[in-house]
Amino acid sequence: MASYLLQVGYTPEAWSAMIQNPQDRSEAIKTPVEKLGGRVERFWLSFGDYDIIGVIEMPDSVSAAAFSMAIAAGGACRAVRTTPLLSSSEGLEAMKKAATCGYKPVAAAAGR
Repeated sequence: MASYLLQVGYTPEAWSAMIQNPQDRSEAIKTPVEKLGGRVERFWLSFGDYDIIGVIEMPDSVSAAAFSMAIAAGGACRAVRTTPLLSSSEGLEAMKKAATCGYKPVAAAAGR
């Protein structure tokens, strides 16, 4: 399965509701991820640009997109970012493929 970095920022209204009624939002994420065939690897509450940081595994990018859409459509989040993650070996494989794909950069941009 593919891994994805999940970053979620709550709206002020969502924070207000959670402060009034504290709850573990990892469970709210776990159920839909599992229904889409994935699993939650890690989950953290944070502060700064994003309020939740997680790593999830999903069977494919369509399932990851569906999960991201479901979160965004709920209305409690001001931002949802889902980023595909590559393992070191996958990154190495991508670099090797990049070297053989035949892309030719613009000469001026490449300093040639």
